Amino acid sequence: MQASEVPRAVAAAMSTASSLDLTVDDAIVLHDSNKLTLRLLPCDVLARVAPVAHQVAGFEIELAQRLAESESPVAVLEPRVEPRVYERDGFVVTLWTYYEPAMPREVSPADYAHALERLHAGMRKLDVPTPHFTDRVEQAQQLVASRDRTPALADADRELLGDTLRSLRRAIGERGGAEQLLHGEPHPGNVLTTRNGLLFIDLETCCRGPVEFDLAHAPEEVSEHYPGVDQELLRECRILVLAMITTWRWDRGDQLPNGRRLGTEWLSQIRAALDRKGVDGHG
Repeated sequence: MQASEVPRAVAAAMSTASSLDLTVDDAIVLHDSNKLTLRLLPCDVLARVAPVAHQVAGFEIELAQRLAESESPVAVLEPRVEPRVYERDGFVVTLWTYYEPAMPREVSPADYAHALERLHAGMRKLDVPTPHFTDRVEQAQQLVASRDRTPALADADRELLGDTLRSLRRAIGERGGAEQLLHGEPHPGNVLTTRNGLLFIDLETCCRGPVEFDLAHAPEEVSEHYPGVDQELLRECRILVLAMITTWRWDRGDQLPNGRRLGTEWLSQIRAALDRKGVDGHG
């Protein structure tokens, strides 16, 4: 979130919670990306705040409720207030249960894989309209194609990313394997270690595709404990996901700390991965 918007976003979350009879004297910023995540005290509620124009909070709330009903491993909404999207001062605010981190915080690959498998099982029971994973790939392709939005991206790197996104999107799509509802970005940053076990958060990225697309976001060791993985498809998905997240780092509006340095490192990793695969990225 733009630094200039943060104070207003914090105020919107605090006033929203106060209006719902929750006691709020302070707000601690836990995470700041495209949305702001806050711990409100002393009521101990987790608030997520996003600009009205850039959010899918209603979809996320509906999905979280339906997954929680099936006992899927997801964070749940704050039970003391009505489970809905609140709008204030140009922001949308959603209120969630705050989970005290469990110790140790390190997650074993087997536990990670088991939790993700349970999440996927719960998601298979749902019939909700969601984007296809290729829609998200297309967003990355559009970003690469726009010199205005990615002005610092060198021509050779732009060609590498564009060709990699295009060729792997096509190759994965042509496999015609089983697809289902996915988390979309179940990386370690979206996994909470709690006393209730591992819980997934940030469901706004949900899409449809092969489970290997989700596994590509997790540490490599996790896939060794997930049953029935198509290893070749997973390798392709890993390179595709790496190309996508590298693309985001070159967006002139990207606010990830050290994002440009990471983008440079990941370009080298893409080249190395394509060399090992015996692909030049063109096609």
